[in-house]
Amino acid sequence: MTIRERLEALADEKNADFVAPLIPDIPREKMLGVRLPMLRKLEKELRGTPEAAAFLHDLPHELVDENHLHAMLISSLRDYDAAHAALEEFLPHVDNWAVCDTLRPAAVKKRPGDFERQIDLYLASDHPYTQRFGIEMLMSYYLGEAFDPSQLARVAAVRSEHYYVRMMQAWYFATALAKQYDSAVRVLEERKLDKWTHNKTIQKAIESYRVSDEHKAYLKTLREK
Repeated sequence: MTIRERLEALADEKNADFVAPLIPDIPREKMLGVRLPMLRKLEKELRGTPEAAAFLHDLPHELVDENHLHAMLISSLRDYDAAHAALEEFLPHVDNWAVCDTLRPAAVKKRPGDFERQIDLYLASDHPYTQRFGIEMLMSYYLGEAFDPSQLARVAAVRSEHYYVRMMQAWYFATALAKQYDSAVRVLEERKLDKWTHNKTIQKAIESYRVSDEHKAYLKTLREK
């Protein structure tokens, strides 16, 4: 069976009907509704095979399920150069937040300095989901030991009217408030974000169990009316 045929065999129409409203960018007819646990199981079966390698070059895909599987296969690559090359080929074809957020290439942790320079190119992209991916990578891999306050400024400098870019900015800064509060709160105090993203950041931080009650109380005073 081809990968497409294997996905079709796992199709779940009820799940597709449930997921479709959550991913409004994608027409319902492009969804098989394959559940994520089944996609992960298929990815493990395909990992490292010639079939998977061919699939990673077979772009663009027609189905969102194919793109989900593609993102999972990239995320499992262990070689940094291979993962980077696969990202460069795939990112222009990412067309929704769900596939974008499935991309978590673990190999980038092997060379965080090299990948951070690549992230700057993603943040400057005209493609909204490439921008979202860049912000997500800074949130996922650079708010710990690899953190530098300049990263906050670079994310704050992103200006987009795209809802899913702005939501990722808010998610990033809310997470930064949980992990790097002293640096992150200055972004809000100095009004570095547009009003919507500023207030959404505060909302998400207040909803987070990782932000202290003391910090939440102060963040409430920073809301813009």
